[in-house]
Amino acid sequence: MEEQIAQNCEQSLSVSKRHSLRALSSIRSLINNPNTSNSTLSSLLETLTRSLQLTDSDSLTRHHELTLLAGLSLRHPHFSPLISNSLRSNSLLFSSYSPRLAAAAALAVISDHTVDDRFFVSLCFASSVSVRLWLLRNAERFNVRPHLLFTVCLGLTKDPYPYVREAALNGLVCLLKHVVFEDVDLIQGCCCRAVELLRDHEDCVRCAAVRVVSEWGKMLIACIDEKNRIDCLDVVFIQLCSMIRDMRMEVRVEAFNALGKVGMISEIVLLQTLSKKVLGATKEKKFHSLGAAECFEISASAAAGTFVHGFEDEFYEVRKSACSSLGSLVILSEKFAGEALNLLVDMLNDDSVTVRLQALETMHIMVTCEHLNLEDKHMHMFLGTLVDNSELVRCAARKILKLVKTPKLEFFRLFIDGLLENLKIYPQDEADVFSVLFFIGRSHGNFAACIIKEVCQEIEPDSDDKLGFDNARVAAFLVLAISVPLSCEQNVRSIPPQIFSYAVTLLGRISYALSDVMNQHSLMAYLSLCSRLSNFSEANFKGEDTPLHEAKSDDPNCTTEVSIGADIHMQKSSDEASKSRSWIHGKLKETATSRCQLEEEDEIWKALNIVLAKVRNVWSLVQSGFSKEALRILRACKEEVLTFKAESRGFDGALLFSLQYFKVLKLLTKGWEQFVPAKNIHHYEQGELEFLLGKLDRSLRELRCRFLGLSKEEELHVLELMLVSCLLRLSKFEICFYYTTMRNLSSTISHLEFLHQQGSTEPSNFVTAVKKSLFEINISHTSYRPSLFNQLLNSFSLSQLVFHGRLEHVHAELGVPDNSSENPVIFVSGLPVSIPFEITLYNISSVNRLWLRMTMSDETTQFVFLDSNLLGGCKDAKKFTYVAPFYRTPKASFTLRVCIGMECLFEDIHSVKGNGGPKRALAYLCNEKEVYFSRVSRG
Repeated sequence: MEEQIAQNCEQSLSVSKRHSLRALSSIRSLINNPNTSNSTLSSLLETLTRSLQLTDSDSLTRHHELTLLAGLSLRHPHFSPLISNSLRSNSLLFSSYSPRLAAAAALAVISDHTVDDRFFVSLCFASSVSVRLWLLRNAERFNVRPHLLFTVCLGLTKDPYPYVREAALNGLVCLLKHVVFEDVDLIQGCCCRAVELLRDHEDCVRCAAVRVVSEWGKMLIACIDEKNRIDCLDVVFIQLCSMIRDMRMEVRVEAFNALGKVGMISEIVLLQTLSKKVLGATKEKKFHSLGAAECFEISASAAAGTFVHGFEDEFYEVRKSACSSLGSLVILSEKFAGEALNLLVDMLNDDSVTVRLQALETMHIMVTCEHLNLEDKHMHMFLGTLVDNSELVRCAARKILKLVKTPKLEFFRLFIDGLLENLKIYPQDEADVFSVLFFIGRSHGNFAACIIKEVCQEIEPDSDDKLGFDNARVAAFLVLAISVPLSCEQNVRSIPPQIFSYAVTLLGRISYALSDVMNQHSLMAYLSLCSRLSNFSEANFKGEDTPLHEAKSDDPNCTTEVSIGADIHMQKSSDEASKSRSWIHGKLKETATSRCQLEEEDEIWKALNIVLAKVRNVWSLVQSGFSKEALRILRACKEEVLTFKAESRGFDGALLFSLQYFKVLKLLTKGWEQFVPAKNIHHYEQGELEFLLGKLDRSLRELRCRFLGLSKEEELHVLELMLVSCLLRLSKFEICFYYTTMRNLSSTISHLEFLHQQGSTEPSNFVTAVKKSLFEINISHTSYRPSLFNQLLNSFSLSQLVFHGRLEHVHAELGVPDNSSENPVIFVSGLPVSIPFEITLYNISSVNRLWLRMTMSDETTQFVFLDSNLLGGCKDAKKFTYVAPFYRTPKASFTLRVCIGMECLFEDIHSVKGNGGPKRALAYLCNEKEVYFSRVSRG
């Protein structure tokens, strides 16, 4: 039957157009039918190939024929070489094909990912504009030698059609994602051509040329000797500055985006960007342009007023881009940051919310790197953002105030007034305002005490003994007051003890605001302690400077550091008073120690987040193929984090999370090597790569399961890495496990969507692209396309991981008492054996499903469920003895490898074949423990 249909199709193709289309439809059915025999498919291939060689075929028929050949190659890969050879032999006909025909022919060829150079070049120089454009836009799908692709792209930058020139320039940028070029002359030639195209008549070409100058300029900087590197950086920067006065908004945005990526620029060039007037130091400073072939010089004065023009631009997109670019440059020079602030504060009054937000983000970068120096002229504009009608703007302004430090009391007073005004107009911001007040009070203890001294009458009860704690202003002053004893400053003025008693009445509101600093129980203990200290008296408050941890006794006969109130002396015997003094003395020491720990914790958090910021920058090396350098930096970061461990108390969760995170990135880097063409990398065999990605999946699972207290941002970060892991699998046909991995990909996307909806946040471009592609695959039922997943991987960029609070590490300890190779457990072959385990669980709750996994040397595995009733609902440490049976005892002595695993509740339930084990994947909580057994006879 199949052969007869094939013969009829062959006859119909040579008849009328109507019969030809009907025959082609029948051929499509045969190709799509998985039961069609190879002999029939071979016959169809000959028929289609012969029909393509007919000169009288119309373009529509040829298009359908080429599309069928592409489908045959995709669905039956063993025919791909035959199809490719056939089309290559007819490549001279492509010049006469329409754009759609040429594209279909190319698609049929690349379905087997084998395109020879001559065939590719013949397509690239076809007469049709659409063919050239299609080839350039799909160049990544061809396995063409990088240097050949570079030559073609560089040549087509001179194409008379602007969209072809744009696509060629974009192709040059894409090349850098996969290839490392080391030839300085080649890189400089590319930069020269891009500089020429900065003056192109078409907007899209100029935009693409800016990207080439930026990316290839950085490559040129990396290749030249260190002596000339700074000058080269300045040249690239000034060349980009020349584009900020372009007539098109898109070009100006692209230019500002590129300026922030250049790197270390000379301070004098940076300062020139803030002034339209040419500075004396830059007037005579000249450089050789990147267009060095023409011996053209460029003056440093070309950068004059770059950011002034950007901030004055009529389009908010340009102003936002200028603010963002400035944020990348202010970390380079404190002087530049100070001058830039004069311009930046004007952006705080911009009509666009996005511009105001970006300006505040830049100021936040300034204060983080200690380059923010607020002056009188800045205060009005900055404090105005605290009463902005946008909640996001107000929140961003408060983030800056949390970190800012000022040596002037009048500035501190203005900060407090601004926060109180924020609280008055927007009472819904109360929690965040209280948190900021606590932080700035702690970092400005003397100033905060002065403010409390001035407003003390507002806090005290009125003449009718009524407290005004319902007043948000009074509550704010109480929060400011309770932060003073924790100040890092010396000789901090004391606070009356009754203030801390008043604060207890607002315990719920204050503890909610300070949840990232201490919990409600700690806050209550702290307030109770401070309220008992009688030396924090009104007299002391009015004049003496006594910090909490150095409070001295008023009783000359008292040898302790703290006197007890008269009420204690009157009501208790001397022995009881002595015990009370000892108790308070101990509590004071605890408070002083707690304060020191709080300061130390702040330093560790900052240091940890700085290390994580370095890790983010490593990813650009990974994408460029410098995996060895990336792994070296990751090792250095790991060693740096390990130095924190001895000093930290209560930081184990965050530090262990960081170490596990570095392990994930290490595995990700090694896996990424297989998808980035670069020199001197290790290529893994199929089994090795599958093992590597398996380790990556397990490490990501542990990262998500074994740490409690992850913020939404931290969980989103881990989920994006899980997406990358899925895409890496899907990019390799041999290890992709297509349907399982696609199910995991879909599940991860669902989790991401849920978290974004909960937090009202926007997904990253990478997540959006994956979601869109997944939707298209589900709708169109597209066959397996590794190139699609490769493209998605290229759109991934590693965001910075920032810790927002403490993490609890879920882990376990497992032991078998008195068991060793010399003292094994005795068993009888064929009968179950009992194994007494001593188990300690940390941070496990009753909702967790735990399993003992017991594996023999022949990989025979048995699972034993740990009853949740036995675990209770403890959150800290739980130690108990558990006797587990092992049923599959062999006929000889053996060793059993045992560990404890926890079901990952976020995983989809899957069926387990007959072993009664877990229904979800496990995250293992401890290392494997070996248990030794010795067989005895039944006699």
